[in-house]
Amino acid sequence: MSAKVIDGRQVAAEVRAELAERIKMLAGRGIVPGLGVILVGDNPASLSYVTGKERACAEMGIYSDNQHLPKDTPHAELLSLIQRMNRDSKIHGILVQLPLPDHIREQEVLLAIDPDKDVDGFHPVNIGRLVMGAPRFLPPTPHGVVRMLVASGVRIPGSHVVIVGRSNIVGKPLANMLIQRGEEANATVTLCHTKTADLPSHTRRADILVAAAGSPGMITADMVKDGAAVIDVGTNRIDDPTKKRGYRLTGDVEFETVREKASVISPVPNGVGPMTITMLLANTVLSAELANGGLGRDQ
Repeated sequence: MSAKVIDGRQVAAEVRAELAERIKMLAGRGIVPGLGVILVGDNPASLSYVTGKERACAEMGIYSDNQHLPKDTPHAELLSLIQRMNRDSKIHGILVQLPLPDHIREQEVLLAIDPDKDVDGFHPVNIGRLVMGAPRFLPPTPHGVVRMLVASGVRIPGSHVVIVGRSNIVGKPLANMLIQRGEEANATVTLCHTKTADLPSHTRRADILVAAAGSPGMITADMVKDGAAVIDVGTNRIDDPTKKRGYRLTGDVEFETVREKASVISPVPNGVGPMTITMLLANTVLSAELANGGLGRDQ
């Protein structure tokens, strides 16, 4: 058996086609969704990601206010820029690219973003709404994972989902999403991490296994149940002098061996990555709809 490979680019294209119709409806009312993106410093991965967001906004007809600040930007100056974007009616979503330089207090920055423009879903208000089962914005990467599973015909209700990784960006919000009531949830979730004893005993019981620990190749074939759906969220840079860029991207899953046991599997790259940007755009469009007459759809 060789798993069906989920093409994140194809699923993302389907979601963007849906968004294009909603953007067209907003345009008919003279409304252009707007995204404010703030990058502090020159982290190569962050620069690449932000560039991808800028390109995606241009392709979709979304207004983009991109602010690239020096690494030594004072904390107070960053907060001032966020407040300016909070007041700007042309901006419906604000994203501060993480990680931030050490001298900037990350939690204080996230708290400064208006929850109604927090399209990353990091503000405590939006985290609380997610836990309660009444989200305004679903965090883009976990939402992308769910959309990929659904698009691939994987049934989530009643499934045992094992998530390896407990980050605030992926593991925790995804677990909270999947335990809610709904056709794209109603799962039983086990959340594992670096202190989990006998990790393989948990992963081998998973109907759906999500690897999001940031550890290259940590999920091996002997850790996967036959026929499981495997989603690899890991994006790790490995030095590779044979590549033009000097590195290659790899996930948390040993792709070639695990694909022989799984029923469906996402690759790295071109798996979850394209979905993250697309679901960020979806949140921006939703925010524009909600800010202009409550046109947004429940997520």
